[in-house]
Amino acid sequence: MGRCLTLAGTRHTRGAVTVRRDFAESAGRRSDLVIGREESFGAAREQLTRGGSVLLHGPAGIGKSTVLRTLAAEYARTARTVLRCSATESESHLPFLALADLLGLVLDQVSHALPAAQRTALESALTGRGESTLQRDGLALRLAVLSALRALAAEGPVLVVADDLQWLDPASAELLGFAARRLGDAPVRLLCAVRTEGPQAEGTAYDRHLSASPPDTRAVRLGPLNRAQVSALLDERGYSGLPRSTVRDIHRTSGGNPLFALELGRALAESPTPPRPGEPLPVPTSLRALVLSRLEMLSDEARRTLLVASAGARPTPALLHAAGRENAEAETAQAAALGLLATDPEGPAVRFAHPLISAALYAEAPAPERRAAHAALSTAASDPIERARHLALATTGTDPEVAARLAEAAALARDRGAPSVAASLGLLAARHTPADGPPGPDERRLTAAEDAITAGEPDLARDIAREVLTRASAPGERVRAWMVVIEAAGQAIGDVDAVFPQALADAGDDPRLLALVHYQLAWRSLVVQGDFAQGREEAAHAARLAARAGDRRTELLALAFQAQAETLMGHPDAPATIERALAEPQDARVACHHNGAGSSRFRWLVMSDRLAEARTAVTGLLREVRRRGMAESEVHYLRFLAETELHSGHCGRALELARESLTLARDAGIGEGAGAMQAALAEAAGGDVDRALTLAREAVRRAEEDGDAVYLSRALAALGHASLVAGDAEAAVRALRRVRELEAGAGITDPARGRWQGDLAEALVRTGEPAEALDVIEVTRAHALRLGRGSVLAVLDRSEALVRAARGEHRAAVTRLTSARERLAGLGYGLEEARAAFALVGLRADRGPGTTTYDEAARLFRRCRALPWLRQVEAAVAARAAGPPPARTTVPDALAGLAPMERQVAALVMEGATNREIAGRLFVSVKTVEATLTRVYRKLGIRSRVDIVRLAAGSREA
Repeated sequence: MGRCLTLAGTRHTRGAVTVRRDFAESAGRRSDLVIGREESFGAAREQLTRGGSVLLHGPAGIGKSTVLRTLAAEYARTARTVLRCSATESESHLPFLALADLLGLVLDQVSHALPAAQRTALESALTGRGESTLQRDGLALRLAVLSALRALAAEGPVLVVADDLQWLDPASAELLGFAARRLGDAPVRLLCAVRTEGPQAEGTAYDRHLSASPPDTRAVRLGPLNRAQVSALLDERGYSGLPRSTVRDIHRTSGGNPLFALELGRALAESPTPPRPGEPLPVPTSLRALVLSRLEMLSDEARRTLLVASAGARPTPALLHAAGRENAEAETAQAAALGLLATDPEGPAVRFAHPLISAALYAEAPAPERRAAHAALSTAASDPIERARHLALATTGTDPEVAARLAEAAALARDRGAPSVAASLGLLAARHTPADGPPGPDERRLTAAEDAITAGEPDLARDIAREVLTRASAPGERVRAWMVVIEAAGQAIGDVDAVFPQALADAGDDPRLLALVHYQLAWRSLVVQGDFAQGREEAAHAARLAARAGDRRTELLALAFQAQAETLMGHPDAPATIERALAEPQDARVACHHNGAGSSRFRWLVMSDRLAEARTAVTGLLREVRRRGMAESEVHYLRFLAETELHSGHCGRALELARESLTLARDAGIGEGAGAMQAALAEAAGGDVDRALTLAREAVRRAEEDGDAVYLSRALAALGHASLVAGDAEAAVRALRRVRELEAGAGITDPARGRWQGDLAEALVRTGEPAEALDVIEVTRAHALRLGRGSVLAVLDRSEALVRAARGEHRAAVTRLTSARERLAGLGYGLEEARAAFALVGLRADRGPGTTTYDEAARLFRRCRALPWLRQVEAAVAARAAGPPPARTTVPDALAGLAPMERQVAALVMEGATNREIAGRLFVSVKTVEATLTRVYRKLGIRSRVDIVRLAAGSREA
């Protein structure tokens, strides 16, 4: 067992502490370390693994110490000796303190290896006895530290861990740097961390510490976390359940600094009254003290100028002048000299050095001073939205005029494509709206909630609606609030099942309100029950009710739902319903909504093999929802466009779009399951198969947790496809059989909906079940012929060719595959065409050596950027290069009861082929070969490959 020593720095009790115990706790917190630090942590680990040193750097609170502790805990296991020091600013003037931390406890063990002069100088420096100084004993001390480290390294690897290098006393820093530069090949690794603040520090202190490190040191910078990473960090530390709008504010205020984000999260958790939307976050005293200590050096007037700047959205000197700050330039220059403001050579904006400075300054100011700053900005700002916001924040109590201006500003923000801003302004309008006048405050709150839904902030929308329901009595407001609650549930609509009876009761016999409820009941039928027929009936009923009430918006949404359901069901009325949904008059926001008529038409175009038209349609829809700031619709249209590109064989582009959609979905917390499903398909086609499997399993898990019958079948189809590409035909069969059951129960008959049938048939062939494969093909073909689904028919022909090949009908298989490839090429399905070409060359290769080449299949897959499939071609080429198979033996009678795939595998085992060789020749995975052999053993009552060979020998003797 190695020796692990440490002397804790002055932050802790001095004395010996075993490194393994000291680092065990921090290692256990690995979950919060890896959030947003995977790349940096990986780079540092790689450097340490190959024997190099690491210098971590970044601003205060960015997580350097956490990364350093966890890396040290990991690499302490391989080091015989671990030396550690952790400096503080208050003790940086004490000479040799860090050196005492590092070498104090090992002095007795290395002193015998030091020359007398070096030993005396080092003992004097470490113990404080005598008057050793760098000036007097410089050379002896330098050589002593170097010799001590070499003596320790002679017994085994040494790890030196030094945190906060910027606070090391100059004498210790000089000695450690001298030794580090001269260690050579000695097994001594340095793992250090230093604080760097801003570009100037990066170029001064950082370079200085790097030059004092071993020549092979790798500098690893830790940067800010993104919003999703901040959200994950808050959840991991127990600050979960925060609205996404609040997490967004925490990320913005913290600047992505994990320490600042956690402190803000803690302050929110401890606050009895969380801030309302639009209000600044509470900044805890600890952070205020950290960032505002330099404010004391400002004049009172300069501080007031900075307060106005902190209240403004985009402060400039001109805006500050208009707000009455006459000496703005001189006062902001004074603040910049103190590091409170950052100079911006690109433009005139007044920018704080860190967002937290602005937030802390605002939080520190008394309420009357804040209102005065907003009052000044309410007339100085040029943008009407900004003027209205400042007017609201400068006003106390209700004021109908202020409320009206805020409502107008919210409408303007909505038209500009900023629904999140509209929601914030709407809530401010409600706060200033008197209770006795139309519109009432709750009506404005519900408008804000609907804007929040559009902006992709369902948590905020749900909270607003629930608050309204606690006091609203008017049926219209209550039903509208219930609709927000249902919309906010997303795909987890089953979680709000209890809402529907209450909403129906509140709606009474009002056709307008009933239309709203029945439209949501249509979604419930589809998502919770998986019943497309019932969903279609509910949507048709909602459309009729809305038409009676003159509610064109709800009528359009219901017709679009009805059209989508009919399309997926293969109902003959689908085209006519789409036409009705597209008829005038239109509602612009419904027309581009992901559940609107435009979306229904896109789905119909894709399923009808009109890929070019589908791409044009969805591109236009995506452009429009981005202009309007419709976050959820943007997530879905990115996914739709990825699907279209995937069908077209543009796998690289599809992968980019699917990843973008999933990133947006995770950031907004909407459509994550659907995003994972599409990303899995894209990864399986053009990315990483293991990643595809992980995403597909996530999609299945989310659908099951949400009780989402619609996306469960789509997620399982993605899992089945990814499993097939990965070579695990058995897993593909398990997943796709479930899809078949689910869609049959839901009444989905159009095979173009998920296009999983060909994958199931192919997987069944690989697992030796061609009869079931043929049944899947024949049932699907009947529906595809009825609906004219050309691409589906071509894929089914490709699958049937594989069935025929498994039965030994090679000529018929080649003819069918050739035809399927030509038709898929004509329809523009590039990846499916390439798969047909690959299967075709595989069948020809199976007939003998000849002149068969895989070049054409490789060319087609390369054109699609279908990397996983290209790797399969390379594997097939390598297997064929191994040489022609030996002459086949006669299959013993004992194998007659096996399935075709099982007989083929058993026969190849008899020839002496390995599992890998069998996999290459049958175009299946090694895992599938192993599973097939397990079934063979069970059916024949044997235990191993040797028993199969014995069967073959017995057959020959007979």
